[in-house]
Amino acid sequence: MNVRTGCKYGSHRVLKPKGVLPQPALQVDNNFSTVYDNEILVDVIALNIDSASFTQIEESVGHDVKKIEAKILEIVEQRGKMQNPVTGSGGMFIGKVAKIGEALKGRDLKVGDKIASLVSLSLTPLKIEKIIKIHPDIDRVEVKAQAILFESGIYAKLPTDMDEGLALAALDVAGAPAQTAKLVKPGDSVLILGAGGKSGMMCAYEAMKRVGPTGKVIGNVYLAEDKKTLNDQGLCHEVVVGDATKPVEFMNAVVKANGGKEFDIVINCVNVPNTELSSILPCKDDGIVYFFSMATNFAKAALGAEGVGKDVTMIVGNGYTKDHAEITLWELRENPKLRKLFEEKYV
Repeated sequence: MNVRTGCKYGSHRVLKPKGVLPQPALQVDNNFSTVYDNEILVDVIALNIDSASFTQIEESVGHDVKKIEAKILEIVEQRGKMQNPVTGSGGMFIGKVAKIGEALKGRDLKVGDKIASLVSLSLTPLKIEKIIKIHPDIDRVEVKAQAILFESGIYAKLPTDMDEGLALAALDVAGAPAQTAKLVKPGDSVLILGAGGKSGMMCAYEAMKRVGPTGKVIGNVYLAEDKKTLNDQGLCHEVVVGDATKPVEFMNAVVKANGGKEFDIVINCVNVPNTELSSILPCKDDGIVYFFSMATNFAKAALGAEGVGKDVTMIVGNGYTKDHAEITLWELRENPKLRKLFEEKYV
């Protein structure tokens, strides 16, 4: 069979609707009998399902592991990729390189290398032969599967100085702390919704480094036990336990914690819907709201800000920013206490 060169962005694997890119596509081709000469075929070991996606699936099937397994297989069977039809989000994978297309042979990559995908499963052609085990507490699925990375697809070789599960947990949310590092300046006041989760804790740590002695970082959690964790880790100046789906009550609580002042930057890391206005209301005019959460409804965010007369800059949670993998893994290297927590909680 003649090997062909596909579109660098993967449009050649879109089955329907034709003409779109793989992420918004309803179905992609996950038949890997032919690997294009600008594709990388990977034997997948584990999936880290996006937190908003896994939470939605788990709640929809009643927290039954067998039903979660069936739902994941159903989605991949129908779409050729792991893209939750409700949240639209995916996750990422780790695996071993099985084949490298001829056009990509010059890369610093060889067959057998262990890599983590840094592009979403929502655009990644995936074929699952078998689900080996599901870990609902950390949104992880051990699989025997294969996936394709397109020419434009980014990835990271797994580091040799940490457990692959630890690297997977961190790289799964790599965009968030790296964006935080770019956004936060000395003296800023920063609010982090969902500060008790993976992305929230890493954003809090990065924000604490960046605000310096004149800034302030307020973390929000829904559960009281997460407040204790954040306090023990020293990841925030103050932690507010509150329900971010109740915007006025929430705004009053977090603004009070900030000395009655609105925030320069608000970072949303929650994994449930309807927290858009709780992110917008506490932010000052000309401030920044960064929606990392894939549970965000961006129409609600845009129209909600208009409706309450807030002139804020809203940033879509792009999972990629320059050097995000290196920044995120370095956080775990320079903070042994946070690394230990991640090892205990997410590996």
